[in-house]
Amino acid sequence: MEMNAKSADRNLLLELSGEIDHHGARNAMRELEMAIDAALPKKLVLDLSGVTFMDSSGIALILRAQQRMQLLDGSLMVCGVPQQARRVLDAAGIGRLVTIR
Repeated sequence: MEMNAKSADRNLLLELSGEIDHHGARNAMRELEMAIDAALPKKLVLDLSGVTFMDSSGIALILRAQQRMQLLDGSLMVCGVPQQARRVLDAAGIGRLVTIR
């Protein structure tokens, strides 16, 4: 899994690509936290359009992002969710906790 960060005006875009599974989740969490700590954004957008597979580790990653943004009094939006990942998020009811577009 790869993560590309773009930051401007307290907005942070994280573009994720590849597989978000238990093998890459630990590193992805670390990268996510480092990117948030460096940018201290008010708005975080997770772009999942490049994700080819996601399991429950992706749910954990999104929830971690949500927690970090709440600590910063910021917001989180998830966008570009592929069909397979969308099924995982819908099954877990993540849309009730996080804005998904």
